[in-house]
Amino acid sequence: MNLASPKISQIEKDKVFLNLDNDAKQDIISLSSRYRFSFQDLRQLSIIATDFYMWDNETVMECIEKFELSSNNPLNKKEVMSHIKGEWNKLKSSKIKYEEIDKLNTQRPKPRKVELNDQNNEVFGMCPVASEKTVCCNLMTIDAVQGCSLGCSYCSIQTFYSDGKISIDKNLAEKLANIPLDPNKKYHIGSGQSSDSLAIGNREGVLDAQLDFARNNSNIILEFKTKSNNISHLLKTDIPKNVFVSWSLNPQLFIDNEEHGTASLQERLNSAKKLSDKGVLVGFHFHPIVYYEGYENDYKNIVKKVMSMFHPSQVAMISMGTLTFIKPAINKLRSTGLKSKVLQIPMEDAVGKSSYTKEVKKEIFSNVYDEFSSWHKDLFFYLCMEESSIWEMVFGDYYKSNTDFETALFESVSSKMDALQVV
Repeated sequence: MNLASPKISQIEKDKVFLNLDNDAKQDIISLSSRYRFSFQDLRQLSIIATDFYMWDNETVMECIEKFELSSNNPLNKKEVMSHIKGEWNKLKSSKIKYEEIDKLNTQRPKPRKVELNDQNNEVFGMCPVASEKTVCCNLMTIDAVQGCSLGCSYCSIQTFYSDGKISIDKNLAEKLANIPLDPNKKYHIGSGQSSDSLAIGNREGVLDAQLDFARNNSNIILEFKTKSNNISHLLKTDIPKNVFVSWSLNPQLFIDNEEHGTASLQERLNSAKKLSDKGVLVGFHFHPIVYYEGYENDYKNIVKKVMSMFHPSQVAMISMGTLTFIKPAINKLRSTGLKSKVLQIPMEDAVGKSSYTKEVKKEIFSNVYDEFSSWHKDLFFYLCMEESSIWEMVFGDYYKSNTDFETALFESVSSKMDALQVV
């Protein structure tokens, strides 16, 4: 490459540019010579080139050359940048188009080494996305495992655990036993914020340690959250009544394109059914609901399946959420080289993160919630990581404090657990 220009030397050190393939890099250098782009222009072009690749769109060079051919007059850099940004924003403002994929040739996540660690780290704490700026359930979490063997393109876990390993706390049982829980307080505790709860099963006794913790603390409800079908250990062991298992549900089209390495939709529902038949309460998270062409019917069909396979008394709760990104997660996703369309969405600020506009959120949440209309009075529904204004648009009301939300969720789920034991 021609390194004569200082701005070219500068862009060649930029992380976004470095993640491009050689052809895309050469295109950007060529365009810089043609239009004398600034460093910021070149970096913007690198971001757009990355997104176009991830979204299976034409290249930046192809897009600009078409624009040049359609123009009767010579173009300047301002006109070219305005056009390419316009094409980029046009894609982000339209619904994603997912295609059926060849599963035999789909890129699978690389196996990760599982290892024990004996570090002096905390395993118990507040949910990492907890916020006073949103209507929040005050979930507490157990970080029994750090890192995930699944390969969901949008997952923020990849931002925090990027060493390619899955780490299990060697002293988990001891650390759980020493958590200073207030016996007069009720706790909703989730396992699976730093990894999938069930993906590695009971390796090194990780599930048994948590089941014992629940068994020894009747003032908690413990939730295993998963996208796997690895329930063999739970099927053959005694599960305390204050434990429930929840699955993240998405259409198979989305799973095939974005949730690599996870169980299929039907495998998730079948696993939930098996545990439900054993007398274990189950839950479902429609998270992330994604705005793509045909999403309405796809999610409608999931709701029909759930309602045909389960009775409301067997379901702890149903949550809804959508794609929400912190800046490091966006940067990490762009660096993976994976084909993914999760960044092809109309984003706006969402209390310090990036997510859909409020209008889109109202539409997607309402579509799913309305399909459950006959279950509304028998089940606890909530939104995850959303502002009160979104709750009001979808439910017509919202919890005035996070403590109220926390209490209502606990009481609803624990009453379902008590009812199951009576049956």
